[in-house]
Amino acid sequence: MTKKLLTIDDLSDYLGIPKGTLYQWRTKGYGPAGIRVGKYVRYRPDDVDAWLDGQEAA
Repeated sequence: MTKKLLTIDDLSDYLGIPKGTLYQWRTKGYGPAGIRVGKYVRYRPDDVDAWLDGQEAA
């Protein structure tokens, strides 16, 4: 448990994508898998990287 979970702001900065786009993706089931921690959504860095790797094949 050494990696910090990413917030929506962190993910937006990392991908260079507006937060609104990430929220839309989440409602459509697209984008990296997020996990709910209480009332917050967080992203595991490994899940984000795996999703990005999958985008290369598309």
